[in-house]
Amino acid sequence: MTYQPVLPTGGLLGWRFLERTYGDQRAAYEASGAVERATDYFREKIGQITTAEELVADRRLLETALAAFGLSEDVNSKFFIRKVLADGTSDQDALANRLADRRYREFSRAFGFGEPGGPNTTVPGFADRITARFAERSFETAVGETSNSLRLALNARRELQAIAEGSGSETAKWFTVLGTPPVREVIEGALGLPKGIGALDLDRQLDEFQRRAEATFGTSTISGLAEEETLSRAIDLYLVRAGNDQGGPTSPALVLLRGF
Repeated sequence: MTYQPVLPTGGLLGWRFLERTYGDQRAAYEASGAVERATDYFREKIGQITTAEELVADRRLLETALAAFGLSEDVNSKFFIRKVLADGTSDQDALANRLADRRYREFSRAFGFGEPGGPNTTVPGFADRITARFAERSFETAVGETSNSLRLALNARRELQAIAEGSGSETAKWFTVLGTPPVREVIEGALGLPKGIGALDLDRQLDEFQRRAEATFGTSTISGLAEEETLSRAIDLYLVRAGNDQGGPTSPALVLLRGF
């Protein structure tokens, strides 16, 4: 049985509750049978996998691998995923490099099947790194079964900081945000930008995001937005605008019984 995160409500109030109970709920989730079985199987088998074809052929391994990068929805797109992995990222024409969503590049680069140095699946610590990502992101997915906006908030809190800490110019970091749908949705919502902005050319989108960020938060850089206080304000604004999207009520009595 998999532990289902407890969320008495969605929106900003639900976020405050989740912030307070995050550590305990994560621990309970990771100790659940389904999560332990998935991580144990991955640790046991991944060292035997040396090609993209072998990974895609093992559905249990593939499910864990994709979930670790927030790509679970692609589990049945085997030809596509095999191509993403087999091409690697070294060649600018590789499939992962031609996709707007940077998660595919991270996924392909992490496994290394198409890289000059060969696969990383036998490198010490690889299984631990992937299963740690899997546990974190699958917890977020479980949160999303009750409130998708809270799932996106958790993801943005982590990913925006990672983007800010990465290499590249501030413009490149903005393009990374614009090309990462879950992060983009939170920032777009926090800035109060209309969904139709995605129809504009990319340079115009960048200009609108930067202009609105400066007006709202006093900074037009990703590094500035990722600062703890500013990021917290951005997530709060996003959640206020998103409203309470809780998909299924959690009994207050159950919350009390569980001690949260």
